[in-house]
Amino acid sequence: MRQVGSGPDDALVLIAAAATELAKLAQRHKFRVLDHLLAMARLEADERLRARNRRKLS
Repeated sequence: MRQVGSGPDDALVLIAAAATELAKLAQRHKFRVLDHLLAMARLEADERLRARNRRKLS
């Protein structure tokens, strides 16, 4: 796993990537609730990153 940079954007990117990989593992083993929770975590990280980027453009 790569080291997180100093900023929150880097943390959000890493969280989204990790959640995606963990969700694949959960799917493979049919852990449906974990898959769902990890998908929600990825969506939350993606949305927060988009919101931060929108604020930067304003």
